[in-house]
Amino acid sequence: MKNVAIIISTPPHGNAKGREALDTALALSTFNHISVFFMGDGIFHLLPNQHPEEILMRDYIATFNMLELYDIEDVYVCKTALDERNLSQIALNIPNQQIEITQFHQLLADQDTILRF
Repeated sequence: MKNVAIIISTPPHGNAKGREALDTALALSTFNHISVFFMGDGIFHLLPNQHPEEILMRDYIATFNMLELYDIEDVYVCKTALDERNLSQIALNIPNQQIEITQFHQLLADQDTILRF
């Protein structure tokens, strides 16, 4: 079993990277320990009340709730990214651990494989 980090750093709409990251995390969780890291604009995946259908995009954001069902419990959110975007006080969609950037780097150093989306 390998430790695999999935880093989501791109915004949720306008490209397929977020959906691809989610699909990858779920698929790899069968044989690996998965940790999901939200940083940069990737934190926008976790905001409530999104309406992607208004820009003709598919709504996959609710599917992030599947992480828990697949025993993916190590979900980390960069506090700095939240602070920079004035989102620190907003309740996020899924259970997570908000960590400082130094902790981010320490946790990533313990991973066997890192995939960035």
